[in-house]
Amino acid sequence: MSQKIIPVIMAGGKGTRLWPLSRSSAPKQFIQVAGDRTLFQATLLRVADKSLYEAPVVITNQDFRFLVAEQARDIGVALSGILLEPVARNTAPAIAAACAYLVEGFGEDAVLQLLASDHEIDAGDLYLDAIRIARDTAISGKIVTFGIRPTEPATGYGYIEQGDILPTGARELRRFVEKPPLAKAEEMLAAGGFSWNSGIFMCRVGLLMNELRAFAPVVLEAAVAAVAKAHRDLDFVRLDPESFAASPDISIDYAVMEKTSNAAVVPAAFAWSDLGSWDAVWKLGAKDEAGNVVLGNATLVNAENSLIVSRAGHLAVQGVKDLAVIASEDAVYVGRLEDSQDVGKLVKRLAAEVHTAKLTETHPTSYRPWGGLTALLDGDRFQVNRLFVLPGKRLSLQRHHHRAEHWVCVKGVAEVTIGDQMRLIRENESIFIPQGEVHRLHNPGKIPLEMVEVQTGAYLGQDDIIRLEDDYGREKA
Repeated sequence: MSQKIIPVIMAGGKGTRLWPLSRSSAPKQFIQVAGDRTLFQATLLRVADKSLYEAPVVITNQDFRFLVAEQARDIGVALSGILLEPVARNTAPAIAAACAYLVEGFGEDAVLQLLASDHEIDAGDLYLDAIRIARDTAISGKIVTFGIRPTEPATGYGYIEQGDILPTGARELRRFVEKPPLAKAEEMLAAGGFSWNSGIFMCRVGLLMNELRAFAPVVLEAAVAAVAKAHRDLDFVRLDPESFAASPDISIDYAVMEKTSNAAVVPAAFAWSDLGSWDAVWKLGAKDEAGNVVLGNATLVNAENSLIVSRAGHLAVQGVKDLAVIASEDAVYVGRLEDSQDVGKLVKRLAAEVHTAKLTETHPTSYRPWGGLTALLDGDRFQVNRLFVLPGKRLSLQRHHHRAEHWVCVKGVAEVTIGDQMRLIRENESIFIPQGEVHRLHNPGKIPLEMVEVQTGAYLGQDDIIRLEDDYGREKA
């Protein structure tokens, strides 16, 4: 049997390029852009073939740890480990930490594949052929990247110039080209021999550590120390904060790939997108006869070449062309598709204003280790939420100083503890939790529990949760 590959999935980014669906607390890798899986789940399923891959390692941050664990569990994918970055330090320190972690369990000769968690890829035969060529090339002693065959002179991607063919079918990597202006991109496509830089890499663990030692020794030293001093917390490995923070903030491209003489590229023809803009989502979507892509409930009249997405009510769109119209539960974005690369500038402006900053940070639906909640209505001295609790999960034992709560069971059976009393609440039944009373909600059943929660009181902030016991190691909030 050929050597298996260890996938290392980078899932810590907090980008908001697909705002208003993506937020800093719910970035695009963890949301359903199209279809019934998140981009992170789709990435996990691409590396689920046990004849080709070992169980993956995921690198993320503290805020997303339960999202990672729950989304992997939801699709039945086991993980080799979940590494938690204590601070953001770009890709090189994260990858170095993954190498230090893997070398302990798999050895220096292990082959790893580095993947982003938020790319859209057609994982058919062309993809699998490229993976096998890359594995053989990595085993031969190269750091391999995947070069995507360009379909247009895109200016939002970096490029790779290919060199001579290698015995494995890969090619020498001559140089990287930064994101070019349009004229330069057109020139490269006309010349041939250039690929888009996919950001996917494959190599032996020991080789990458040696290259880091040669070109970015401070990065490697910090990562090795962070892993050596790490501690386990439930299913997570918490990297040592002080050690990890000592690393420079640098990408793997700058730290290693642009300096190494051991790089190769696999030219690949599989469909790929980093889904970095609404324009990219439109290009990949199934279009109607007028060139529109519609995701969600909408009615279109005289609309052409537009992207219409609704996660809230019904959108009625008339007389538009080349637009993106994106409606989340609490915000709507309207802009030209050709300008969608610049959504980040709009998000920065929203984040700078007190009354709109929340729209860039939190999503109406937020996830917890026990399930999650959706904010339905926020009024003066009251708030209405939908709670969903996974089978067998329970919230922390807690109390609130400033609010009372009314819970109505709409699906499943709830086990509710109030003080020293426990009651079972079934569908269409309700219960009241007085202000200051110790309480807990538990789903003892085999189906998800749904509750409508009405909070009333002078202060309804999340920091009025005093946790007395918690199954997930969370601190008091």
